[in-house]
Amino acid sequence: MATKKKGSDIGEGVESALSRSEQFFEENQKIIVRIIFVILAIVAIYLGTKKFYLIPKEAEAQSQMFVAEQYFEIDSFNLALYGDGNYSGFLEIIEDYKITKSGNLSAYYAGISFLHLGQYEDAIEYLEKFKSSDKMVAPIAKGAIGDAYIELGEIEKGLNYYYKAVEASKNNFTTPQYLLKAAHVHEHLEEYTRAEEVYKQIKSDYPDFARNNNVDKYLSRVRIKLDE
Repeated sequence: MATKKKGSDIGEGVESALSRSEQFFEENQKIIVRIIFVILAIVAIYLGTKKFYLIPKEAEAQSQMFVAEQYFEIDSFNLALYGDGNYSGFLEIIEDYKITKSGNLSAYYAGISFLHLGQYEDAIEYLEKFKSSDKMVAPIAKGAIGDAYIELGEIEKGLNYYYKAVEASKNNFTTPQYLLKAAHVHEHLEEYTRAEEVYKQIKSDYPDFARNNNVDKYLSRVRIKLDE
C-alpha cells in the first residue's frame, strides 16, 4: 500500500507540474510567440544577409584583391596600395569591403607594403587593424609591427611586439626568428644576461635554426661582454 501511495504522489506531482506549465504558457502565450517570431526573424535576416550580400561582396572583394596581390608579389608596393586605375589597391579594398575577410587581409598587405616603403607609422596603423589567428600570418603581422617600431626608434615597443609575435604561435619558422630579433634588441640595450638567455633558448628549442643563423657566434659575443 505504501508503494502504491508513493507512486500516486509522484503521478500527482507530475500532473501538477504539467498543469503549471500549461497555465504559464496560456498566461504568456503572446509574449512567447513574439519571442519566437523575433528569433526566427533574426535568423532569416542573418541568412539572407549572408547569402545575398556578404557572399557576393566577398567574391567581389577577392576579384579586386587578386590584382593587388600580384603587384605585392613583385614588390610594386605603390600599385598594390593605390591600384593601377583599372583595379583597386589594398587601401580602396579596405574602405569598400570592410566587413569581408578580403578587407581584413588587405589591412595586412597594406601594412607590410607601407613597411617596405619606409612609412612606418602607416604600417603600424594598418597592421594593428588586421585580425587573424593564423599560425603563420598572425605572428608575422605582430613581428612586422615590431620592425616598424624599431625603425621609428621606439625600441622597447618593438621588443614588446617581437615577444607578442613569439606568443602568437609556437612554430619552427616564425618563433625562432622573432626570438632572435628580440635577443639582438637586448644586446643593443646592453641587457646581456637577457640576450644570453634568449640565445640559449633558441639553441635549445630550435637547434636547426640556431645552426643556420650563427646563434653560437652571438652567444659567444654576449658572454664576452658579460665577462668584461
